[in-house]
Amino acid sequence: MIRDARVLRAGFVPREVEHRDAEVNHLSSVLEPITNGEPADTAIVTGPSGTGKTCISQFVTERLREEVLDVETTYVNCWRNYTRFRTLYQILDDIGATIDIHRQSTPHDELVDRLQQHDGLRTVVILDEVDQLEDPSLIYDLHSLPQFAIICIANKEEDLFGRVDDRLVSRLRSSEHVRMDKYRDKQIYDILSARSKWGLDENVITDDQLYQIADAAAGDARLAIGILRTAASTADRENHDRITDEILRDAAEDARAQIRQKSLDSLTPHQRAVYDIVRDHGPVGPSEIHDRYLEKVDDPRTKRTVRTYLSKMTQYNLVKSEGTSRDRQYALLTGTTQSPAK
Repeated sequence: MIRDARVLRAGFVPREVEHRDAEVNHLSSVLEPITNGEPADTAIVTGPSGTGKTCISQFVTERLREEVLDVETTYVNCWRNYTRFRTLYQILDDIGATIDIHRQSTPHDELVDRLQQHDGLRTVVILDEVDQLEDPSLIYDLHSLPQFAIICIANKEEDLFGRVDDRLVSRLRSSEHVRMDKYRDKQIYDILSARSKWGLDENVITDDQLYQIADAAAGDARLAIGILRTAASTADRENHDRITDEILRDAAEDARAQIRQKSLDSLTPHQRAVYDIVRDHGPVGPSEIHDRYLEKVDDPRTKRTVRTYLSKMTQYNLVKSEGTSRDRQYALLTGTTQSPAK
């Protein structure tokens, strides 16, 4: 049943992308100067979860590498590499400049010096989930190095801008902004149709079922692809010759649970502390959350940073918020959206 499992993975970068021509052209134009040996502007790519921010950024940079010999790319997930050291080390490791760097003893400034001294190929650095950086001043360091072009990916501009100093806000606001909206159901259907065409045998899933997945995903391509992948895996494992509506219903719940668990596993220790407070005491307001957080952790972050944590967890459907900014309450998100084929 499964012809090419790679196509069904969320991180798969297709040879052609669906319904993002304008965004692809915009981001390509931002990076074009680097192909001529000139400094490129920083690009800020924003949009809700599942709108293709990472896919488009990797698609454009891969196409750039195919067209230009003397350009390299590196990708850093800042949710996983949330400290300044981890991010700098990941970039240096990808460009082959980590010789004699010791994780425990090398000062951060020495890592920045290594980047400044880098005289290899010009490199496009993708900073995914960049609003997760504990020290966003790293963006300023990279922004000032002409041998690097920077793509910053975040869900919301305000979550990024709210945590950086004025000098960096000014530079980021003057950067090129590529904004992505949620997909419409027909667009999700087209994405799923292309994936099923290349990844599955013929007649495994119907067009009506693909539309049902699109409806259940509510504009989130990551969730839609997850539902398709889970359904195909179940049907293949159970030796079905097609995906049934019952398998599809179960796959929707399983895919949501998998994405939720992955998001939970990605939380930093401080974010996990905030999440646990909401889980144990919600509905709870931000002031009480911060007070309990101060009691729970060493070296606590600021109130603004905790608000950013809560915003991030809301965007990834780990918690929900209700009320206005004056009386807002946070609680664990336990409900789900409609499943397909009901």
